[in-house]
Amino acid sequence: MRRRALLTAAALALAPRARAADWSDTLGAATGKEVFWNAWGGDDRTNAFIRWAAERLLALHGIAVHHVGLRDTSEAVARVVAEKAAGRDAGGSVDLIWLNGPNFLSMRQQGLLYGPVLDLLPNAALIDRTGKPATMVDFTVPTGGYEVPWRMAQIVFIRDAARVPAPPRSMRAMGDWAAAHPGRLTHPQVRNFLGATFLKQALVEFAPDRTVLQRPAGEAFAAATAPLWQWYAALRPHLWRHGAAFPDSGPAQRALLNDGEIDIMISFNPAEAAVAVATGTLPDTVRTSGLDGGTIGNCSFNAVAFNAANKPAALVLADFLLSPEAQAQAADPRVLGSPTVLALDRLEPADRARFDALPRSPAMPDAAELGTALAEPHPSWMTGLVDEWERRFGS
Repeated sequence: MRRRALLTAAALALAPRARAADWSDTLGAATGKEVFWNAWGGDDRTNAFIRWAAERLLALHGIAVHHVGLRDTSEAVARVVAEKAAGRDAGGSVDLIWLNGPNFLSMRQQGLLYGPVLDLLPNAALIDRTGKPATMVDFTVPTGGYEVPWRMAQIVFIRDAARVPAPPRSMRAMGDWAAAHPGRLTHPQVRNFLGATFLKQALVEFAPDRTVLQRPAGEAFAAATAPLWQWYAALRPHLWRHGAAFPDSGPAQRALLNDGEIDIMISFNPAEAAVAVATGTLPDTVRTSGLDGGTIGNCSFNAVAFNAANKPAALVLADFLLSPEAQAQAADPRVLGSPTVLALDRLEPADRARFDALPRSPAMPDAAELGTALAEPHPSWMTGLVDEWERRFGS
C-alpha cells in the first residue's frame, strides 16, 4: 500500500514536468507556422482585437494568424462537415473555431472536434472554473475539455439615461414600457443570436417551470413557451417600425440607439456601452442595467477541428487568448470590455495589476447592477424558439 502511495506521489510530482515537456513540443511544432481562426467577423472592435492577438502571436512565436471572418458560425461548421463526408481527415481548412451552444453540440455529436485539449494548455490553470461555471458548461452541455473559454458574457440592456432615467427591471415591465413608448424598443432579427437571446430571456422569465429548460426541448415546448408567445404578441405592435422590420445585428441596433431612433437595446456584453462611449459610437449619457431576476449568462469558446491542418498552432493561439495579457486587453473597455474567464486571485501581482489598471466608466455596470447570471437553456430551445417565431410572426 505504501509502495502504491509512493508511486502515485512520484507520478503527480512528474506530471507538471511531463506537461511542460509536452507543451514545449507543441510550441516547437507551432513556431513559424500559420493558423486559420474561424471567428465571427461582424464587429469592428472584435476584429481589431483579433488583429492585435495576431500581431502578438507573430511577435511571440512567429505564428501567422489568419482571421476567417464569419457571418455565422454555421459557415465553418458546414465546411468541417463537408470535409468529413469527403474523407478529408487531415489538412482541413478550419483550425480554430469560435463557437458555442447549438454549434458546439452539433460538432461534438458528429465527432468534428479534436480533443480533449483544455488541460493541455498552461493558462487553463488560471480559469475560474468554480466561480464562473459557464466556463465548463456550454448551454447545459459539459464541454469535456473540447472547448477553451475566452470571453464571458451576460445579457444587459443599454439605454440613453437622458431619455430613460429608470429602466424596466423585468421582461414583463419591458413590455409595459414599450406600450407606453411605442417605437422606442426593438431587437435584432431572430436569426441573429441577439434576437434569439431576447426571446430566450423572456422565456426564462415566463416559463411556468424553468427547470425544463435545462433539458432538450420536446413535448414540454408548447406549454413552456405559451406565456412567452402571448407576451410577445402583445409587445410586437409597439416595437420599432411596429415590429415589421428588425435590425440585422447588434451593431445595427446600436446605430439606432445612437441615432435616437430607439431608447433601449439588448446586449450580451456588459461593457458594450462603456466601449461605445470610449470610441464615440454612443453618447456619454448611456447606462447599462440588468434585470431584478437576473439575466442569462454564458461563455464564448474556441475549439479545434478534428482535421485541423495546424493543430499545434491552434492550441498555442487558444492558450494565448487565456493569458493574463490577452484577457486584460479584452477586458479593457476601450477595446472589448469582455469580462475575464480567469480567477484574478490566482494571478501573479504583475498580471493582477493589468486588470487593476483598467479604466472605469459610469456606463459599465457594477456587480450589483449586473445581477445574477442565469443558466442558458439547452441549445434545442433556441432552435425551437427561432423556428416558432418565424412560423408565428415571420410573414
